[in-house]
Amino acid sequence: MDWMKIGSAMLLIAMILFLWPRAKQMMKESRKAEAGEWMGIALPILAVAGFVVLLVMLV
Repeated sequence: MDWMKIGSAMLLIAMILFLWPRAKQMMKESRKAEAGEWMGIALPILAVAGFVVLLVMLV
């Protein structure tokens, strides 16, 4: 392992450590999702996943 990989790994760990408290605060202060909102997110994700599967099957 060279020094560039070690340095990159150290910077990545430092970034995660610095961002963790802010992410925890955002999760605590965010509003809770209601039941109907989850379907509004799930349907587009399923549509995109289905489209990707269709494209893979066509190749």
